[in-house]
Amino acid sequence: MELPGLAFALWMFICLYAPVDGYPSGKVREACTSMVPCHGSSPQLSPEHTITVNGTEFKPGDNIEVHLFGPDFEGFFIQARDAEHLDSPAVGSFMLVDRRLSQLLTCGRTKNSAVSHTSKAKKKYVKVYWIAPGNAPKRVQFLATVVKKYKTFWVKIPGPIISQPNALSPTTPLHATWEAISASHPISYLPKPFNASGCGSTKFCIRNPSNCDPESASCLFLSFQQEKSSVFIEMSGPSEGYLAFALSHDQWMGGDDAYLCVNENHHVHVSTAYLKGRSPPVLDSENALEDVSWRLVDGVLQCSFRRSIRLPTCKGRFNLDSSYYIFLADGEASEGGQIYKHRRQPLITNGIYNVTGLPQDIGGSRSPRLIKAHGALMFVAWITTVSIGVIVARFFKPVWSHSFLFGKEMWFQVHRMLMLTTVVLTSISFVLPFIYRGGWSKQAGFHPYLGCTVMALTIFQPLMAGFRPSRHAPRRQLFNWFHWSTGTTARILAVVTMFLGMDLPALDLPDPWDTYTMIGFVAWHVGTDLLLEIHSYCLVRKVEVIEDDRVQILQSLTSAEAEGWLFKQIVLTIYVCGNVVFLIAFLAAINQI
Repeated sequence: MELPGLAFALWMFICLYAPVDGYPSGKVREACTSMVPCHGSSPQLSPEHTITVNGTEFKPGDNIEVHLFGPDFEGFFIQARDAEHLDSPAVGSFMLVDRRLSQLLTCGRTKNSAVSHTSKAKKKYVKVYWIAPGNAPKRVQFLATVVKKYKTFWVKIPGPIISQPNALSPTTPLHATWEAISASHPISYLPKPFNASGCGSTKFCIRNPSNCDPESASCLFLSFQQEKSSVFIEMSGPSEGYLAFALSHDQWMGGDDAYLCVNENHHVHVSTAYLKGRSPPVLDSENALEDVSWRLVDGVLQCSFRRSIRLPTCKGRFNLDSSYYIFLADGEASEGGQIYKHRRQPLITNGIYNVTGLPQDIGGSRSPRLIKAHGALMFVAWITTVSIGVIVARFFKPVWSHSFLFGKEMWFQVHRMLMLTTVVLTSISFVLPFIYRGGWSKQAGFHPYLGCTVMALTIFQPLMAGFRPSRHAPRRQLFNWFHWSTGTTARILAVVTMFLGMDLPALDLPDPWDTYTMIGFVAWHVGTDLLLEIHSYCLVRKVEVIEDDRVQILQSLTSAEAEGWLFKQIVLTIYVCGNVVFLIAFLAAINQI
């Protein structure tokens, strides 16, 4: 009786440690075949989740969008199989869109032939790309296993069936067999690194940072040198994954002529590609490049090649004697040569350039000008004008109450001028991202939502101030409380919004410098505020006289505060100078990206 018990315990151990949410190494072979999770219960019958694709036909090499969505679920497992033999092995391979939600699995002999989740966090939607193989069956069907809870799951939910047309020329996918492309290109190893000599005189160069050395891993470098009817191109940057540049008619990704150098297991593959929207690039199987060479040393990837100025027979290749925006990007790649979306914004030239025209040595920007202006104006408004205006209103009423400017008390006029300036700067800055994006951005997280809230509070403040009761009116105290709470809420949300905005791809300030600097500014403001509060408290205590166990205020709070005018003037001067230093630091950082 002991052996059956031992066998049952062993079976339970295997099931618990071989679930469908497996590992990227592809060790879960039982799940690959049956797609059944070992959760100790039977699957549900009526699926609640749906699989969709973006087409009904495919040809070898195509990228097919696959979507899985429905009520909250914890785990999933997606495969594509021969629609005529659903028990056959998985067909094709997948490419990830979000590696935080999904991971690739290897089932059988086919690498990356399935997709699973990375954690049990609840999700409603998953998107991946299926890459059609060269030996794909005529009809392919997508299947998915979805785990809602540990014992609530559906197995092999049927998805759409896509079919091959009879005869279409295949297109090589991004992570398809590189050797098939490389075979048509004679490739050599660069014997020595290239440099920036000739930039601006004989070569058209793009460098980031400006004037950097291409032999440095921190330098992104691209050069074009015309030689009769062809152009010799050199590209250099960090070797962790891939380097790419693209020629574009605008500053948006899509419809571009791209060139990639990809590090695959310390071997570099060079190819042309076509960018369609924000989808992964599709490599071109045509031989458009000559004299391909590469070098991979000391963390620096360098590649060079030659192409004709005009390639009328190569679809998707732009003529190099016209003007374009130039994109330059780098990112990570897997050991199999599959590239991932670049984590930071590509370097984009500030204008259109003809690389066969006058040689130049230029830089570029990872942040569009409108987004830079948006960030700069917000920093000016919420680091300088608001902060100084609040300090003046809170601590300088007694100091400047007897000084007048344009018929009003000076403190009030200074406060109002600074706050109205904040409203104007915030309003201008607020519309700039909408102009740049042409609408709402869905990739910016909570930043736009908080920004809209700050904008609403910023407009509400002066409107509320316009209905301010007189100084001795019964409702004045209520107004003061609302005015203070609205302004304080706006300032807190503005700081949080700036924290979030500094790390967005369109305005990615240097990490962790941006976080520490913003924390420093907050500490600087809070410290100054506390110092002035303590000073005001000490002034009040100074004029109190203890007499017959009673506290008599010999002077009003206003006159007591006025006694410390010199100290406050000094503190305000230092505070304004400190704010200007923080502002210059942020503006300089924005100018550098």
